[in-house]
Amino acid sequence: MVVNGSFVSPTADAKVAHRIAQLDANGIISTLLHGVNGWTIALTCFLMLVAYDQFKYIYNKGSIVGPAWKAPFTGPFLDSVNPQFTKYYAKWISAPLSCVSVFHKFVVIASTRDMARKVFNSPGFVKPCVVDAAFKLLRPNNWVFLDGKAHVDYRKGLNGLFTRQALEQYLPGQEEVYNAYFKKFLRISQEENKGKAVPFMPEFRELMCAVSCRTFVGHYISDHAIKKISDDFYLVTAALELVNFPIILPYSKSWYGKKAADMILEEFAKCAAKSKVRMAAGGEKDCILDFWVSSMIESEKYRNKIASGVKVDDSEKPSMLIRDFTDFEISMTLLTFLFASQDATSSAATWLFQIMADRPEFLDRVREENLAIRNGDRHAPVTLDQLEKLPWTRAIVKEVLRYRPPVIMVPYIAKKDFPITDTYTAPKGSMVIPTTYLALHDSEAYPNPETYDPERWITGDADKQVKNWLVFGTGPHYCLGQTYAQLNLMLMMGKASMLLDWKHQITDKSEEIKVFATIFPMDDCLLTFSERPS
Repeated sequence: MVVNGSFVSPTADAKVAHRIAQLDANGIISTLLHGVNGWTIALTCFLMLVAYDQFKYIYNKGSIVGPAWKAPFTGPFLDSVNPQFTKYYAKWISAPLSCVSVFHKFVVIASTRDMARKVFNSPGFVKPCVVDAAFKLLRPNNWVFLDGKAHVDYRKGLNGLFTRQALEQYLPGQEEVYNAYFKKFLRISQEENKGKAVPFMPEFRELMCAVSCRTFVGHYISDHAIKKISDDFYLVTAALELVNFPIILPYSKSWYGKKAADMILEEFAKCAAKSKVRMAAGGEKDCILDFWVSSMIESEKYRNKIASGVKVDDSEKPSMLIRDFTDFEISMTLLTFLFASQDATSSAATWLFQIMADRPEFLDRVREENLAIRNGDRHAPVTLDQLEKLPWTRAIVKEVLRYRPPVIMVPYIAKKDFPITDTYTAPKGSMVIPTTYLALHDSEAYPNPETYDPERWITGDADKQVKNWLVFGTGPHYCLGQTYAQLNLMLMMGKASMLLDWKHQITDKSEEIKVFATIFPMDDCLLTFSERPS
């Protein structure tokens, strides 16, 4: 019958099912596995990782400006090996928020004043991270990596190192260094190079390192050690560039930088031990280290009196009670001071000497007021009050920091998802980098921003543009040493104007910007110095 024509018995059904199973096991699976070996598995895994890397970048990028796709894993790493200011600038002006992805780091760049300030003032979402290698070079328990209350408490203990009283005490040591190095500049120009202009950027780096070391650790450190630190700190700077290979490999930049940092930490720890002995014996304070150690000693004496039940008048209580710090903890902090000051002041010094040579009308005004404040004696030491009464010296320093800001980017890391705008959230773990350059070249705040014009700080309203003045950051992690840095540069240029004459050999690279942690003239500033007649 037709009705039963398609009927198959249960036994027949079982046989069909068995054959299908055999076909699946011996046919399809064997076909799929035919030719599979270690290479094909590895290739498949690699392609899956590439796809995941690409997908993750596109997902993180969301709606903000950035490359449509990234080179697998590395991203624009090769471009970052030789960073170019023009490419950075193009990225900044592309949008208030933009992004790249390098190795395992997704990077969000906040370019405008308001976007940068949003990052600086969001400690609940971000914290400073510098770069991956920084944790190894500066040590992971360094104070700069502390967050929240721990960071605030640590900073309070350091505030006393930059008071007016402290800054006044540092001036003689700084003048001593400038006197010595200005003589060296004359020797380089007149004796070694017979008046020929040579690159002075490396000399300015050494000068500013020496000034920093004398200010931080006084004469606890030898001239030989300062020279060694000056020479080797270049390696630390290279290791802490924004983009480097993410792990420390032998003979890499990070490897050499780690060795240099270890050497500096050891030297500063020795200085800390010497200061503790001298301050305990009642020695006079003349450097940052002495002020810090003295504060520890005063705090410990106060606590001991309280603990012993002695009644202590409130007037005897130190303005800031701090704990005792080990020699190595002190050393780590001083290394961060050096890192913060060395490259930034070297950059500013280089541009200052170049700009003053090219614009002698400004240098003449600086020279005139520095001689006047010293009653015509160019060798007379200067006080803090006198420094603060030098409007043109202040103006040329403020303007160089605006015109050529040493720190153009400040890396932070997102502690959790960070809603920077209503439409974009930076993912947790991403690097978030506020930039300062556009805020400092905003034509609404600073008319003709691409022109070096110190007059804007004399008769203009540049001092009122506090929201745009991001040279030293803002928020809870602003630079502790901003007053010290500006006074130091004022002292340097004031003394140089009275003691030296110098000429700048202008090249087609003089105004181009080279990025090496901070920014320098591309030709490294070709100068020649001569002694200024009395």
